[in-house]
Amino acid sequence: MSDTQDIKIGTLVEGWGKDPAGYIKQILPYGFESFSISFWQTIGTIDLEHLAHSIREVVDSAGVSIIALGIYGNPLEETLMDLETLSSWERLIDNAHLFGADIVSGFTGRLRGRPIDASIPRFKTIFEPLVKRAADRGVRLAFENCSMGGTWQSGDWNIAHSPAAWERMFDALPAENLGLEWEPCHQLVTLVDPFPQLRQWVKKIFHVHGKDCTIKWDVIKQYGIHGPVEYAFHRTPGFGDSNWTDIISELRQGGFVGAIDIEGWHDPIYRDALEMTGQVHALNYLKRCRGGDFVPNPTI
Repeated sequence: MSDTQDIKIGTLVEGWGKDPAGYIKQILPYGFESFSISFWQTIGTIDLEHLAHSIREVVDSAGVSIIALGIYGNPLEETLMDLETLSSWERLIDNAHLFGADIVSGFTGRLRGRPIDASIPRFKTIFEPLVKRAADRGVRLAFENCSMGGTWQSGDWNIAHSPAAWERMFDALPAENLGLEWEPCHQLVTLVDPFPQLRQWVKKIFHVHGKDCTIKWDVIKQYGIHGPVEYAFHRTPGFGDSNWTDIISELRQGGFVGAIDIEGWHDPIYRDALEMTGQVHALNYLKRCRGGDFVPNPTI
């Protein structure tokens, strides 16, 4: 791995899709260097051993990494689907090695309709054994900083969407293998500057989602943030407001080594027939922000 690739640039792949390995094989020639395999709420009946084998057949010969496995649901509550989510966390932790991954990521969950503080004891109860299970297998757990429409007072999915919540989470479970799956988009949509938290929390960032945001300040000035006109749009990197050269510089300065995996399928413009056009633009943009092609130093 060259010095420029201490931070790989890749993309997310739906693990529950029709043929994840076939999808990766189709897009691999565009230059993706890593992949994150994601599931929504449950793995269901998917044979992880078979899935891992089929994906590794594609990526290993190309020297490409599977960085993370993600499960996005609410493991803190006790509906049938919530219990499926918790079981999926356990299965992904147990099988991450088959993919060559050492990160399992997702939402923390939360007590529905309750403030974040009320969810912390339950968070500790559920994740304390998962943290140990992961540590025993050389796996790190990373929480995405997505609010999923929730606030401090109430929500359905996730408590890990603000530094104040991170402080409570990591105080409750001060484990070295517990951290964040961070992206600037989820801060920008709440009009929070992502850079101060990036500098403060970079040591806890294990994985980065490549997703950005466009803020329409003229809309905010005219209608506010609770008006009838949408003021914030999730964007593919290279089309949004963030300076990813600065983001990558901050990550490097903080010692981050890992991957930025593009979270596609959100951009309101580069979508549908333009989805992969947007993702490949983001891939090449992020590689330039990383410094471009590696150039070795002179030996004399």
